[in-house]
Amino acid sequence: MIKKIFYLAALFLAALNLRPIITSVASMMSMIQSDLGVSALTASLLTTLPVLCMGVFAPVATKLSRRFGLERTLFFSIFLITIATGLRGTSQTVTILLTTAFAGGVGISFAGPLLSSFIKKYFPKSPGIVSVYSISMTVGAALASGLTIPIYLRSEHNLPLALSCWAILGVIAMILWLGLARQNQQADLADVPLRLPLRNKKAIQFTLFFGFMSSMFYSLTAWISPIALDFGNSPQYAAMLLTIFTLIQIPVALLVPNIVNRLGKPKLFLILCSLSELIGLLFLLLPMPILPAVIFLGIGAGGLFPLALMLPIIETRTPEEAGTWSAMSQMGGYIMGGFGPFLIGLIFDISGHFQAAIVAMLAIVMLMIGVQLSMKLGKKRDEVSN
Repeated sequence: MIKKIFYLAALFLAALNLRPIITSVASMMSMIQSDLGVSALTASLLTTLPVLCMGVFAPVATKLSRRFGLERTLFFSIFLITIATGLRGTSQTVTILLTTAFAGGVGISFAGPLLSSFIKKYFPKSPGIVSVYSISMTVGAALASGLTIPIYLRSEHNLPLALSCWAILGVIAMILWLGLARQNQQADLADVPLRLPLRNKKAIQFTLFFGFMSSMFYSLTAWISPIALDFGNSPQYAAMLLTIFTLIQIPVALLVPNIVNRLGKPKLFLILCSLSELIGLLFLLLPMPILPAVIFLGIGAGGLFPLALMLPIIETRTPEEAGTWSAMSQMGGYIMGGFGPFLIGLIFDISGHFQAAIVAMLAIVMLMIGVQLSMKLGKKRDEVSN
């Protein structure tokens, strides 16, 4: 029991570090643009770049895990994220922000699929534990999105301090993970193929779904505050909306995976969460307060993300297989998702308003629902192969 608690704490602390390097920048997007004198398109790269890295480098995670062990590779990924976040305190330039966004994205790309392997390894009969993974990421995102601006204001507009202070979360996680890394619990993978399941129809569907889901998630994370500002809200209220969008995901991320684990029917909950995002976007196009839209968008995002993490775990047989399926879905998914904030920034720069971008997000959600409807879920041993 004590070991399980220790592993849960390790999972929670590792996942806590996977979003602050992104959401701290997202909440400060307007200030970064004004302080550094950059366009919306350039500013969007600060969220686009790490998400793209999370996709491009995800397949490397399984190779590193095979070479150095799961626990050591996860420790290294936390170390890389922590160093990248801390370096943001060294100077106030676009170059350092982009460089650290790249390095942090690489660290997250290693941790993402390997934490799915970690769950499959230490909690093989409890895939609902993915809710701890998802909630922890959401808590980390909420802390960074909600507190970065107050830190910025209280520090007399010290942008490097506001963005780098989140490295403390990584230091705390590294202290615990150092014990796991020293154990060097390296699996015998000599006979385990680690190829990505590129020809598996179900794995391809998971990848497409992850891509549309992450495109929506990161577009909303990066631009929900600027959208609120464009609609005539104050900077404080716009920042609060991003925090609400993030916080509302916590109870949803806790409930949905556990309900699916008990009742089954993951497809039903996938579609319900997507419909929630669809309603939220439609509300944004209507002449009404923005808060209801943000609530529906948060509910949808809060359910979709843990389900995206859960699908490779429940549809595979071994930790290594779960890792390769997760690596593939996150590789393709994050590459697709990384273009979301970039596209919104581009549309805004061209049109001067967000209505066209919201319509584009509506189209993305419709495509995501189409992929979900085509899925045939349920573990079939003969189908689960690389």
